[in-house]
Amino acid sequence: MEEVANKESFKSYLFFFTGQLFSLLGSSITQFVIVWWITIKTESAIMLSIASFAYLLPMTLAMPIAGVIVDRYNRKNIIVIVDSLQAFTTISIIILFNIGIVEPFVIIILNGLLGLFQGFHMPTVSAIVPTMVLKDKLSRVNGVSFLFSGFIHTIGPIIAATFLAFLPIKSILWIDPITFIIALIPLILIKIPTVKPEETIIKKESFLTEFKEGVQTLKLIPVVSMMLLVSMFINFLLKPFQTLMPYFIKFINSGNPSDLALISAFISGGILTGAIITSIKKKWKHKIFIYFCGETAIFLPTVVFIFCQKDLFY
Repeated sequence: MEEVANKESFKSYLFFFTGQLFSLLGSSITQFVIVWWITIKTESAIMLSIASFAYLLPMTLAMPIAGVIVDRYNRKNIIVIVDSLQAFTTISIIILFNIGIVEPFVIIILNGLLGLFQGFHMPTVSAIVPTMVLKDKLSRVNGVSFLFSGFIHTIGPIIAATFLAFLPIKSILWIDPITFIIALIPLILIKIPTVKPEETIIKKESFLTEFKEGVQTLKLIPVVSMMLLVSMFINFLLKPFQTLMPYFIKFINSGNPSDLALISAFISGGILTGAIITSIKKKWKHKIFIYFCGETAIFLPTVVFIFCQKDLFY
């Protein structure tokens, strides 16, 4: 049986969540620095695209697998393992920088491993929330979590760009292992409930069976399936814009890390503002219509940005 959340588990979750914010900040800074290094090192839009693909593909493939694994194994152990592997991978990148053996393809492969570990980390952390947070506080905690995560993604690039102005990349990358240690402290001290469904005691279902059940659940809700497909399609169209942004700023507009950080911060800040607006106005009429209007509106500033002349970039 799944343990019921109580006040003590809720306090433990807040402690755990604080540590995870530091970890998220470290990951955000690390990604910004690595992407910028690949941009200036290769001066190639193709290599930048390969780097993005190598990071996102393992993460995308890992997330549905992790969604099933977290319900079958100890979640605390999963987080410790994947976060440790992530810190070890970052340290490996630091070592390569220190000994002077830094080839773009090697960094891209190691960055792909970071994406893989993130693909296991995020679903595991999400699955922990309902087991530790009281039911009447669950929606509020999810909202606060999204807001804080958005804030971290907003300030992460700014901090990274500031460090790049004063420190070498090999020094900045140490932030990731340091924030890992900070996040590890509450993780070791707290107790995370272990999920043991009754049916797995009688008959342990296969991974494939559980995965198929998730797909069948989506089929039972056509509207959700349609919205999911639309969101995937729009993300597919917008991904080149997001991926090539560093190249566009550096080589088309002669920009620097601060320019990229500023744009990244504004994008994350816009997402954060939208989340705040939707949380303030809790009841919406015509939700599906608003959803599609929002998805359509995403393209308007994108088109303006693409056709913006160099001297009008800012």
